[in-house]
Amino acid sequence: MRRRTLIGGLVGGFGAALGGRAIRAQQPAPEAGEIPKRAFGKTGVELTVIGLASGRFPLIASDEEAIALTRRAVELGINYFDTAHSYWGGHSEEIYGKVLPAVRQQVFLTTKSTQRTRREAEAELDLSLRRLGTDYVDLWQVHGIRNRGEVEQVFAPGGAIEAFEAAKKAGKCRFIGFTGHSDPEAHLAMLRAYDRWDSILMPLHVADPHFMSFERQVLPVAVERGMGIQGMKNLANAKLLQGFSVKECLSYVLSLPIHCTAVGCTTIGQLEDDVRIAQALEPLDDQRMAALRQRAEGLQGPQLEDWKEEPTKVGLLERPRYRGG
Repeated sequence: MRRRTLIGGLVGGFGAALGGRAIRAQQPAPEAGEIPKRAFGKTGVELTVIGLASGRFPLIASDEEAIALTRRAVELGINYFDTAHSYWGGHSEEIYGKVLPAVRQQVFLTTKSTQRTRREAEAELDLSLRRLGTDYVDLWQVHGIRNRGEVEQVFAPGGAIEAFEAAKKAGKCRFIGFTGHSDPEAHLAMLRAYDRWDSILMPLHVADPHFMSFERQVLPVAVERGMGIQGMKNLANAKLLQGFSVKECLSYVLSLPIHCTAVGCTTIGQLEDDVRIAQALEPLDDQRMAALRQRAEGLQGPQLEDWKEEPTKVGLLERPRYRGG
């Protein structure tokens, strides 16, 4: 399933609502260097407000196209590149490794580990660095935290936090953070457990405030702590395109008090669309944000956000394994 192809059943019959994606008018290529930047929390690093996420690379037809997409992102001035050890069985990191070493000092490179013990996380980081063709990443993240049980694993003796602290001390990463999209309570547990996170990555979009909301529960805490805040799932895996344009979705997310958001493009055309939106970004006022949230009420819930796992429906220790994204 491509990032901006609507999914049958829930979104069937809405092809015309793709906001110009289905039949894409010719537009001039955006110029490089005009993407707004924001300081990434207390890190002091200036990041473009959108960054290329490689989680969708398996949906691209070939390695050559994935490499071309990455190169185009660099050409357009994007400096924030998101990947993970688990994406495409490690091949997404290898794609970045074919492009980004040549511009290593110009880009902010992130990767992630799903391992919860020190030994396994350290092994993943070493392999990630080899794949990426670098001796350090700018940001290394505990990936896909789903519940309090995993939080306890991370902070147990011999837990992954030891690997993250050691990697930062050794210069294998500049900053450390964590990610997840299953349950805002798991994010809050990570924040309670540790006060030295540099960054956080969470799903943020126009329908999120209506159901198990990261925007309402987690975002204020991250803002208060001065963390580097990254968004993801801006389009809710394309499902929001049944009722919203890409511009509305990205404008909403980038009007929140965040620093950047990851965009999961699968074509250069999609990437250039997102860059045009970012270049012309005009943050929305409270009234317009509220109007968009109100429009999303009819879409909200577990059918739209099927990555969120309600504790009342699935036991905390019985949830399905993290599937990526």
